[in-house]
Amino acid sequence: MRWLVPLLFLPLPALAQEVDLELVLLADASGSIDEEEITFQRQGYATAITHPDVVYAIRSTMTGSIAVTYVEWAANQAVVVDWAVIDSEAAAQAFAARLLGPPRLATGRNAIGAALLEGKRLIETNQITSLRQVIDFSGDSVGNYSGPRIADARAEVLAAGITINGLPILRDGRAADLAAAYEAQIIGGPGAFVVAATSRATFAEAVRRKLVLEIASTPAPLSLAQRDAGP
Repeated sequence: MRWLVPLLFLPLPALAQEVDLELVLLADASGSIDEEEITFQRQGYATAITHPDVVYAIRSTMTGSIAVTYVEWAANQAVVVDWAVIDSEAAAQAFAARLLGPPRLATGRNAIGAALLEGKRLIETNQITSLRQVIDFSGDSVGNYSGPRIADARAEVLAAGITINGLPILRDGRAADLAAAYEAQIIGGPGAFVVAATSRATFAEAVRRKLVLEIASTPAPLSLAQRDAGP
C-alpha cells in the first residue's frame, strides 16, 4: 500500500474566490473610436471606479467585494485589465492604474455579438464565484459587421443567467434613437437598464452612476438616456 502515501501530499485544488458581483466592462474600440477617445474612455472608467460612491457601494455588498475585468472590443476582443477583486479604495486605485497603461489592443469594425459572447466566456472560465454576473456593454452604434448575430449572442448570454446593461455613447443628435436601439437589441436580464453618456463632460458621471446601480443591484428605470447623467 506504499503507493497510496504520495497521494496524501498532492496539492488540493484552489478554492474559487467568492464576490458579490462579476462585472465585465466591454468598452468600444472600433474604428469609430479614435486614439484620443480610447484614452478618454479609460480615464472615465478609472475615475468612476475610484469614486468614493463606487467604493462605498462595493464595501456595502454582502461580501464587500466585486470582481471586474476591462475588455475592449471591435473586430476582435482584447483584455486590457484581467480579473481583479476590488474590496477597498486601494484595490480600486490599483485597477485604475493598470487600466491607463496599455496601448490600444482592439481594432476594426463592430462585432457586437462576438463581444457579448467573449464577456460570457470570461465570466464562465475565471476562478471566481459570485451572486450576480453582469456584462456592462458600451458603444456608439448597434452595427454588427462580423461574427454572431447580436440576437443570437444576446439570447445565449441571457440563457446563462448573465445580465447585460448598456452604456450608449451618444453623438450627432442620435440620443433617442441609439438609446432605444440599446433597449431593444442589447440589454436584457433581471433589472437590465441603459444609462447614456450624453457628452464628454458627463461620461465619467454616467459610468459612475451606472456602476453604483450595478454594484448595489438597485432597480432602475429601463432607460436613463433622456436625463442628465450626473446625480
